Amino acid sequence: MTTLRVVVDELVADSPGGIGRYAEELTRQLIAVAPAGCDVQGVASAFPQETMDDLSARLPGIAGITRLPLAHRELSLAWQSGIALAGGRGMVHSPSLFAPLGKHDRLNDGDQITVTIHDVLPWTSPESMSAASVLWHKSMAKRARKHADAIVVPTHAVAEQLTEFIDFGDRVRVIGGAPASTLRLPADADARAARLQLPEHYIFTMGSIAPRKGVADLIRAMALPDLHGLPLLVAGPDRFGEGSATGVAASAGLPEGRVRVLGHLDDDDLAVVLDRATLFVFPSRAEGFGLPIVEAFHFGTPVIHSDDPAILEVSGGAGLSVEREGPESYSERLAAAIGSVLEDGELRSRLAVHASDRSRAFSWRDSAERVWQLHADL
Repeated sequence: MTTLRVVVDELVADSPGGIGRYAEELTRQLIAVAPAGCDVQGVASAFPQETMDDLSARLPGIAGITRLPLAHRELSLAWQSGIALAGGRGMVHSPSLFAPLGKHDRLNDGDQITVTIHDVLPWTSPESMSAASVLWHKSMAKRARKHADAIVVPTHAVAEQLTEFIDFGDRVRVIGGAPASTLRLPADADARAARLQLPEHYIFTMGSIAPRKGVADLIRAMALPDLHGLPLLVAGPDRFGEGSATGVAASAGLPEGRVRVLGHLDDDDLAVVLDRATLFVFPSRAEGFGLPIVEAFHFGTPVIHSDDPAILEVSGGAGLSVEREGPESYSERLAAAIGSVLEDGELRSRLAVHASDRSRAFSWRDSAERVWQLHADL
């Protein structure tokens, strides 16, 4: 039996995020499409037994989960220092840089280590992360340069950007993601819409007011006349640093309620909000993949997004892009783009059709099959 050992710590991160979702969906599909004579085992830090049991339940068909002798924080430091631990060998795949990156013999022992780098934010936008996180990611990327057999990235844009900061040679492979399998309209969609007090028409976005996310620019765009008074709903936290989304709205002169922050939405609520949105706007200035636009495409929702290279690649022309350069006038450009879609029913319908068509390009099954093939090629 050939075993692929997947590092599953990201599934139990302290806060839900894109990498955790990526890790769970990919691992499930790696199990589902495992070739004949192959299985998948998990590798995890020393979590409590209750957490280990929950992990096993979330990954039906997994052949077992090896619990390493250190808790997550200690294991992270150990792997950063290159300390080898029993249980960290074999054919290993990590959906992040959290991996046992050390000297190994792929040819004689069959050991393999592949890791995933989702974006270049530690180099390009370090202010969006803690100093410790930036240091850890850069340190682990250096270890990956020395020890990883392959590096998975979500887009060709990230692959190209990485060459500016670290040389992985020909070991980089582009394997993207897809919407979560749990992101589908629930049977009680009307009841959820009522509970969320969804208006008949609204603009929807995801993210915080962290500078690179562009949400503050979008909020300021809401004060411009092009938007015809439509409300903006925001999935994400209200506060970031010393500021808040509602504070930005107030400073822009928007009336109370024109911008509503919904906080974290579970998949059922998110599906309802995406499905009923008039427009989905993703103004982020820097992404590695841009999963939110793929999720919007999944529901055939018209999408407006920035011209960030990774987002343009993922969109594939299915959304309407807005230039990021010239940050002082980004809000005006966003408002103009939104206004043009709101005023042109034919354009809005065309974007909806493009969204549905583009959504078919993303499949977790395809991603998992390509990971298996990557390890077979190694």
